[in-house]
Amino acid sequence: MGLFDFLANDIAIDLGTANTLIHVKGKGIILNEPSIVAFDRNTRKIIALGNKAKEMMGREHRDIKVTRPMRDGVIADFEIAEGMIRAFIKKVNSGIVSARKVVIAVPSGVTEVEKRAVRDSAEHAGAKEVHLISEPMSAAIGIGIDVSRPEGNMVIDIGGGTTEIAVIALSGIVVEESIKVAGDEMNEAIVSFFRRNYNILIGERTAEAIKCQVGSAMALPEELTIEVKGRDLVGGVPKKVEVSSVEIRDALEGPVVAILEAVRRLLERTGAEHSADIHSSGIMLSGGGALLKGLDKRIRLETNLPVHIAEEPLTAVVRGAGRVIDNLNGYSSVLIRHRRY
Repeated sequence: MGLFDFLANDIAIDLGTANTLIHVKGKGIILNEPSIVAFDRNTRKIIALGNKAKEMMGREHRDIKVTRPMRDGVIADFEIAEGMIRAFIKKVNSGIVSARKVVIAVPSGVTEVEKRAVRDSAEHAGAKEVHLISEPMSAAIGIGIDVSRPEGNMVIDIGGGTTEIAVIALSGIVVEESIKVAGDEMNEAIVSFFRRNYNILIGERTAEAIKCQVGSAMALPEELTIEVKGRDLVGGVPKKVEVSSVEIRDALEGPVVAILEAVRRLLERTGAEHSADIHSSGIMLSGGGALLKGLDKRIRLETNLPVHIAEEPLTAVVRGAGRVIDNLNGYSSVLIRHRRY
C-alpha cells in the first residue's frame, strides 16, 4: 500500500438531489452541503459549490451559471457532477483527491446506465473501489432497523428528487416503489401557485423557505401566515403579498396525493406475512420530506397504519451508508450487485 492510499479515507456518500452528505469511516458525518455548483459559462470551471453556490442562486450574472447537477436523484450533468464529487471528496480528505472505498446511496429505481454514471463519476473523482446501496435500504440501516431479520419493515424516504418506498427483509428489498415526486416537486407546486394566483414570480429558495415554514399536509392546530416577496409578472416590479398555510397546503396537495398513491400501490403488492409485520411495526419516514408538517398523520389516516418519523430524518441515508462503509464485509449482502451481461 502506497502513502497516497494510506492517507485516503473510506467514505460513504448520500448523493442527493438537494444535499450531498459525506460520512468518513471512523469520523462520522463530515460534510452536509447543498448539491449546488456555480461555474463559469465560458470555461466550465467550478467557481463555488455547496453553501457558497446556494448563496449565488438566482443572483448570478451572465458569465456564471448556478446549477444542480443531480435531478430526480440521478446525475443530469455528468461533467459538473464529477467536479462536485471530486471537490467534496477533497474537502473531507484534507485536500487529497482520493478515497479508497466509497459507498454511494442511489434511488432504488435507477437504471443500469444511471448506476454506471454514478460509479464512473466517483471513480473519475479518485475513488478506488465504488459500491452502491439503494436509498431505502441505507435509510433503514441508518434508522437502526435490523435489515437481516425475516420480518418486513417499510421505509418511506422522501428526498429532494425522489420518494423511495420499500419493504425490507432478509437484507434485501422485497417490494419497492420509486417516484420522481418529492421535495423539488413541492417547491415547484408553490412557485406555480404564486404565478397562477398572485401573478408573482418567486425563486426556488423562496419556495423552499415557504414550504419549511408554513407547508403542511394536514390542517394545523393554528394556521400560519407568511409574507412573500417576488416579482410582479404584470408590472415587472418587486411585490409583496401575505399568504396563509391553508393556501400553501392546497398548493402542496398534488405532490402529497402522488406520494400517498405510491404508498398504497406498494401496500397492495406486499405479501400477507410482510403486511402483518408492517401492521405491527408501522411505517418509518425519513428524508427531508418527512419534516413536512402533518405528513405522518396524513399517511396514518390514509393507510390506518402506525407511522413513525425517524430521528434526524435528513441524515438517515448517509448514517446507514456510513454503517455499511464502517463494516463493509458484514453488510456486503445489502449492496447493489453488479449485473453481468
